[in-house]
Formats: sequence, structure tokens, C-alpha cells
Amino acid sequence: MHRPDFTTLTVELGGPVGRLWLDRPDKLNPLSTTTLEEIVAAARWFDTRQDARVVVVGGRGRAFSAGADVAAFSPGADVAVSPRAAADAGRRMADAVEAMEAVTIARLHGHCVGGAVVLAAACDLRVAAVDTQFSIPEVDLGIPLAWGGVPRLVREIGPAATKELVMTCRPFDAEEARSLGLVNRVVPLDRLDAEVDALAGELSAKATLPIRATKRHVDAVTSAMIGKDRAWSDADALVTALYDPESRAAAVAYLDRLG
Repeated sequence: MHRPDFTTLTVELGGPVGRLWLDRPDKLNPLSTTTLEEIVAAARWFDTRQDARVVVVGGRGRAFSAGADVAAFSPGADVAVSPRAAADAGRRMADAVEAMEAVTIARLHGHCVGGAVVLAAACDLRVAAVDTQFSIPEVDLGIPLAWGGVPRLVREIGPAATKELVMTCRPFDAEEARSLGLVNRVVPLDRLDAEVDALAGELSAKATLPIRATKRHVDAVTSAMIGKDRAWSDADALVTALYDPESRAAAVAYLDRLG
């Protein structure tokens, strides 16, 4: 299977370590419906490559990702799919990344917002530059956190921290993310690539079977605990919120405050 050509991503594979780059740096790598669909295709492509043992997921430019492109599934959006299908694209993306055969490492820096937090949480491990700023602004935008984000956050940081961060929408930094368990390692920005490369090299040098067995075992245990499969209905709540007058008013007020 030939390496696919994408419009919003770049994929690389050299030896046992692959890289999936969100590659719209001028826009801070937004997760449009096209991008989400391309991530699914990239995940499937890496699964066809038996030599891919580790895949690093990162963002080009100044940020990992500014998060979801909400306009893609807003009322009246000019898209080729239905609003619900567009709203469900993020769940399918996160499921595809989590299901990859290779171990995935999220390389985080700059902004990691909303749906980008879900993408990071779908990866097996996360390494963040000290400058990384996380935020989950969905509630302030009048929509619930979707894409299976809630069960994934509960899995990584627990229910109380998930409720606080999702309900308050307050930003948090890399050190807090590490203290909560969302991030494995925090390093200076100029050491980010060296740290990620070293971790990827260490994991890719180990025997494939026990590494993948460990990944699958942990995922099976936590999936049973958090009921991630119920996230199929996230898209329905998301689309409903887009037509709810109070939710729409909250979004307008929030965007007005941003200026």
C-alpha cells in the first residue's frame, strides 16, 4: 500500500518509527472534518506497515493543535456530509488512533485545545514541552465535550478532575497536566524532539509482541472500566447543542468576550 497523499497531514516512516504531522501551521493545525478523516486513513495506513512499531503524533509550527473546527458541523455549514456525520468524525478519529497496532506518542507543544486534548488522550503516551497550554473550552462554546473525550479523560485523570476541567473550561499548563496524569513527561521546548526520539527509539527496540500485548491489555481493562463504546452517542448531544437557544447564546457571549 503506497504512502497516501494528504491535504492537511504529513506522514513519514523511517525504519520502525513513523510520524503523523498535523500540517496546517498557518491555522494552528485545526481539526477540520477533512483532517479527522485523514487521521483515520493515516492510522489505517500505518497498520499496513509491519515495520511501524511506534508512531509519533505532532503538530507543525507553533502549536500541536487549536482544536476542532466547530463550523464544520454547525447549522447551515457547507459540508459534503450530514451534521451528525461531521460531529461524529472526531470520535472515529480518536478510536482509530487508539486502535493502532503501533505504540503512539503525542508530541505536544504550544496550544492543545479541546478536540486536540482528545487526540492526545487517544495516544498511548504523551510528552509535552513546558510551554504547552491545555484548555477544553467546549462548555463555554455551548457544546458538550464529545469524541469520546469524557471517558478518555476519566481514564487518564479521574472523574473529579475531568468534571472540573471540562465544566470550568479553565486553562492548565504542562506541569499541572503531568501532576494529573495526563502527560508522562514535561521537557524544555528545545529538548522536546530529543526526548520524544529517545522514547520512540527505546520502545521500538523492544520485542514487538510483549509491547503490543501490554498496550492491548491496558486498553481492554480501561475500556471495560469507563464504557468508552457509549461515546457513539456523543455526536447526537453535540448536534442537539448546536440547535439549543441557551447553548447558542452562551457561545455568542463567549466569542464576544474573546473580542
